[in-house]
Parts: sequence; C-alpha cells; structure tokens
Amino acid sequence: MKLTDAMTMMEAALAEARKRGFGVCISIVDAGAWPVAFTRMDGVPLGLIDVATKKARTAALFHMDSADLATIARPEGAAYTLENTNGGLTSFGGGLVLRGAHGSVVGAIGVSGAPTEDDIAIARIAANMLGA
Repeated sequence: MKLTDAMTMMEAALAEARKRGFGVCISIVDAGAWPVAFTRMDGVPLGLIDVATKKARTAALFHMDSADLATIARPEGAAYTLENTNGGLTSFGGGLVLRGAHGSVVGAIGVSGAPTEDDIAIARIAANMLGA
C-alpha cells in the first residue's frame, strides 16, 4: 500500500462523508493490517477511532469485507467468537478489502461514524480510487 494511494483514498472518503453530512473516522491499513493513514473528522466521538481501525484490520487480516465476516462470526455461525482473536475484530459493515491490479490484497479501509450502509458506501467510494 503506497502512502500516495492511501491519501487519495482518504480525500475521496472525506469528500463523500461531507457530501452525505456525516462525521467519520477513516483508517487505511496495509496487507499486514499495519496503519498507513488515519483521519478523525471534527467532533467525531473518540470511540469510533477503534471501530474504524478494527474494521480495516478485520478486512485485511481475513481478506474479506467486515460485513461478510458477520455471516460466520455470529452466534450459530461457523466461527462464532472469531471477533475475540487478533486483538479484537469487528463483524459489521464498513471495512473493505483493497486489492491490487492482480487481485492480491494490498490493504483495507475502515470507516465508522455514519449508519452502516453509509460507512460501506463511503469506504467503497474511497476503494474505487485505489491506483487512480
């Protein structure tokens, strides 16, 4: 994950959050789930820092969007309590896997602060900027 790509995605996510009228935290991590870029918009509750970061880490570590993890990490799911691994994960929407030109995982983005559907949409707008 190049810092220039992360910053381009960050700007796109911030613009989309503003357009939708939400204050959010945005976390972008590399393929190893290590931080590359982070932003907390003015007035956003501090608790959302951890949520955005865990959404991004979840997507990067398991090569799946955080919302998709919910299907297996729920009670009665095949991997119930998976969220308790890797220092804590998140199984609700807003964390998206970022893939390079050849489909390999290059990182992930996590957005938190808006309703889940909007977190996902903001993250998707940003993800579409990868490599732009």
